[in-house]
Amino acid sequence: MRIVTTPMCEEVVMLAGINDYKVNKNPDLEDGDLAILLSESKVEMNSLAIKLNTPSQLFESIKEVSKLKNELSDAEILEFFKNYNLCVKYLENHENSHVKVKVYSNFLKDMVLNIGFEITSKNYDYVIYPDYLADKVKDETSQLVEIPSHTVVSKNPFERIEARYSILEKLI
Repeated sequence: MRIVTTPMCEEVVMLAGINDYKVNKNPDLEDGDLAILLSESKVEMNSLAIKLNTPSQLFESIKEVSKLKNELSDAEILEFFKNYNLCVKYLENHENSHVKVKVYSNFLKDMVLNIGFEITSKNYDYVIYPDYLADKVKDETSQLVEIPSHTVVSKNPFERIEARYSILEKLI
């Protein structure tokens, strides 16, 4: 099977033990049988869509992709997390509902719910938004919290989660 992955998913493909693959931002431009890409992406070829916004999504994505080769055990996957404190801490959902936020973007909703914030459209303390929506939130009166999008963060999903969660943790 010829696998094509996007740059944002390459680390998961490698961790899953797949060595023979191609990387292309647009997998349809490659001669492949299966594309591994972020869930919000669309391609013409058969694909395996994964989510990498939260530690548990990352864990499940590594597990799912590893089924294409030799399925990794939970213990083997947890080994990948050991050097990433926030990833380990937030593998499970937390309770921080005293922090009320308004959220712009679905990928941020996943993270905000995982960290335990309450999402609301009224009486919120913070507005959490991706950097590409800065113009949309400029008139908000609550404290703005900008989170870097896919274009300005590490392609390593662990580092990406750590960077984003470190911003969110300051709100607790």
